[in-house]
Amino acid sequence: MRRTIQKAAVLGAGVMGSAIAALLAGAGVRVVLLDILPGELTPEEREMGFSEESLAYRNHLAQLGLKRMLEPKSRMLYHSSHADRIELGNMTDHMNLLADCDWIIEVVPEKLDIKLAVMRKVQQFRKPDSIVSTNTSGISIHDIAAELSPELQKYFLGVHFFNPPRYMHLLEIIPTADTDPGVLADMTYFVSQQLGKGVVFAKDTPNFIANRIGGFVNINAMQLMMLNNLDIPTVDQLTGAVLGRPATATFGTADMVGLDILANVSDNIRQSDVGENEKEQYTLPDYIKQLIGQGALGNKTGRGCYKKSKKGGVRETRYWNPRSADYEPLTVTVPDCVKQALASDNKYAAICGDDSALGRFAWQHLKSVLLYCAEKVPEITDDYTLIDQAMVWGYNWEMGPFAIWDKLGFSQTVRRMQADGDKVPEWVLKRLADGQNFYEEKRNSSPYIQLDGERATRLEQNEAASLWDIGDGVIYLDLHSKQNAISELTITMLETALEVLQQRQAGMVLGSRGKLFSAGADLNMVAALIERKDWRAIETLCKRLQDVNMALKYSGKPVVAAPFGTTVGGGAEIVMHCAGVTAYAETYMGLVEAGVGLVPGGGGCKELLWQACARAGSQTRQTLLPALQRTWRTIAAASVSTSAHDGMAGGQMDRAASVVMNKDALLDEAKIKALELSYKNYMPPLPVRIPLLGEFGKAAIQYELQSMQQGGFVSEYDAFIGNKIAHILTGGNVLAGAEADETYLLELEREAFVSLCGEEKTGQRIAHMLAAGKPLRN
Repeated sequence: MRRTIQKAAVLGAGVMGSAIAALLAGAGVRVVLLDILPGELTPEEREMGFSEESLAYRNHLAQLGLKRMLEPKSRMLYHSSHADRIELGNMTDHMNLLADCDWIIEVVPEKLDIKLAVMRKVQQFRKPDSIVSTNTSGISIHDIAAELSPELQKYFLGVHFFNPPRYMHLLEIIPTADTDPGVLADMTYFVSQQLGKGVVFAKDTPNFIANRIGGFVNINAMQLMMLNNLDIPTVDQLTGAVLGRPATATFGTADMVGLDILANVSDNIRQSDVGENEKEQYTLPDYIKQLIGQGALGNKTGRGCYKKSKKGGVRETRYWNPRSADYEPLTVTVPDCVKQALASDNKYAAICGDDSALGRFAWQHLKSVLLYCAEKVPEITDDYTLIDQAMVWGYNWEMGPFAIWDKLGFSQTVRRMQADGDKVPEWVLKRLADGQNFYEEKRNSSPYIQLDGERATRLEQNEAASLWDIGDGVIYLDLHSKQNAISELTITMLETALEVLQQRQAGMVLGSRGKLFSAGADLNMVAALIERKDWRAIETLCKRLQDVNMALKYSGKPVVAAPFGTTVGGGAEIVMHCAGVTAYAETYMGLVEAGVGLVPGGGGCKELLWQACARAGSQTRQTLLPALQRTWRTIAAASVSTSAHDGMAGGQMDRAASVVMNKDALLDEAKIKALELSYKNYMPPLPVRIPLLGEFGKAAIQYELQSMQQGGFVSEYDAFIGNKIAHILTGGNVLAGAEADETYLLELEREAFVSLCGEEKTGQRIAHMLAAGKPLRN
């Protein structure tokens, strides 16, 4: 029987410990957060009444950890209410709280003697079958395990959460030779399913897998820069998107992580038992050492490889030039070879095949990375695919190194390496001799639903979406346009899907396999219609979206939305009208139309108002006015939830939504919900009548809006849009206490949407959003 983890202890309330505690609490786990006693009391603290015996003093460091979690900018907690699951204490008075914890995770400073001291205490207070872990990025797990009792060694393993734990998918697990296989299996299930992590098993080697490879990758590019007489901006162009890596590339990533952290990674290898060649490979260039010596450690110190400043209201970025030993103005220039590679069918082969100095640098660097990864098998892992997973999940690469090797052409790449005089590891040559690539062309070992033609059948498709049969009488509508923008083609596929749904189907799931659920309406389409002043076409499009959303809501068969990531505007309105929602924890949902000078036109105003009124309870002015005002603020401010939990609390998402921590399982969980609704003899909701506050409610909103405008919080045009939203939500020119059906409010939405399309400032806002990717305050 698989063990459950209902309560955990986190020992160490620093940044990482606090973040892990917040993640566990967000997954529904009760958490004990302990830290050491603080230092001596200051005279000022004594004057305030603190003493060495007071809990406020003794739990001070744990309390600071909780305070850190609750800071909105930290984004550690999915929702502030999750902090209620966290109990605070200290490691002197409260180690007895470990007695009923299922998992104890030590997150103290990266020093062996400190970790061993904590483990000795853990052994005294843990219950016999609790799992115990050390969280570390490089300290030997074996050295810690050797000091533990034989009984505890069976329950002990190392873990390495990547920072920040809430957002980084990778979790490295480092078992020992004595770790019980059942414990390892139970832990793997918990962290993958309940915490939503991608698990990679690492050997107990310096820096484990991801940082061992990632450290080499960064330092290699830094070394090659000087050898090839290039500069920092150029190397970042050559090691970013064109190699399938984040836009921060080499030096931007180093600044983000911290040059001191990179130095620690380097030192950890150079001080370990590796060969002289690898120590040389891990030697930081002198110019990086120089920056560290100056205290220029990256973003946290305001300067590192790059330096950002603001003069006269204008932001300026400068880069470090090792040759002049000074910062110089940055002018972002994308080299032609990078542009051409990004436009090609195979950017990896294109950039490495470019016969220029920049192309030769890209080949030297990528070749070095591929060979280094191959050389680390089986030292850091017996399974090369885990290296790929670690780099994709931990460093946000599009493809892992061995998948890239296949993309370059396995045999061609090996021949080119050998022609360069490089030694290719024997195990790689054996695969080549056996006629094997690293991956088969059609490889599908995922336990989750895959749209591969074997476990799913495509029924319909157009450029915006595809309709699939995913078994058991459930169909799946997959959005796949650019940013999954809602267009005429999207609406057409929704209409088609609803027709198919009624043909003996049990239910339907709405989702996407991209990086986000939907960025909202297709603004290019709206801008084109505005340019032509085709108001009738705009109204027709708006009406079609409203109609299809109402059809989703009142469908006789259940429709379950599976949102994740950005889910805004028209995409959010579609989700709001579904019978059920199964959302990934990282879902950022809201109605953002005001930011582009519009109002929600697909039923979003109506749906948010109805949900707020339903939650208000009694239908009186006293209860409905706060509900109305909250709804108006949410729409007028274009508020977007910071998580699925926040969306449920803030009203953007149905409070009955299910939250999934494992994004890979999102479609499967949504399918299960659709089947559950179907098996329970699903009945669509009855048509509703919505209470309105008319001129009374509008006056209250206008008073608030006037105060905001006078205080400079909104522009004149913001206020104009805010009044349009108020007009819709209050029911137009009606008396307080009136009721309206949904059709009436949809007409008000549509009228306001079309009228705003005719406003010059709305056109300016849309144009600015399309050009700059951010709202315009005009």
